[in-house]
Amino acid sequence: MKKKLLIAILLLPLLAAVIGLVVLYHLPLDLEDRAPSQPIAFSHRQHVGEMAIDCRFCHRSVDVSAIAGIPDVDLCRACHLFIAVDRPEITRLAEFWQQNQPIPWERLYRIPDHTYFPHMMHLNAGLECGGCHGAVETMAVTRRVVATKMGWCLNCHREHGASIDCWTCHR
Repeated sequence: MKKKLLIAILLLPLLAAVIGLVVLYHLPLDLEDRAPSQPIAFSHRQHVGEMAIDCRFCHRSVDVSAIAGIPDVDLCRACHLFIAVDRPEITRLAEFWQQNQPIPWERLYRIPDHTYFPHMMHLNAGLECGGCHGAVETMAVTRRVVATKMGWCLNCHREHGASIDCWTCHR
């Protein structure tokens, strides 16, 4: 009787740890602000939705690089030298340009340093930007729509028949 009780007492913390890890794996645990305030009120709804500007026009390195890249202030300014120059947000853009300063955008998506996520490979595999970033063409304020946690990524890999080998994403 004592032996069974001892085994039960020893297995209980192990079982609790396994259950805890399973719960942590499935919970998003996304505690960061999903729509942080930005230095300039940029509307994807206006630019992508209403004006039909393709994502790749501003995020120019997304096809050839691991990162999508944030548009350079010069790229924004090239259009806004002539378009809506008197609006407050464009005035703020002009200030960054005149001071030769990058716009200090707040990141929406973060992945751990040990994770390899090449945008170009996902696009070349036929995935659309909206699969991870949502329908940005409808967003006046851009917000993070998915928690880029390992479970979410693995589910996507399974859905699309991509490798789920650890070394695919962890370097």
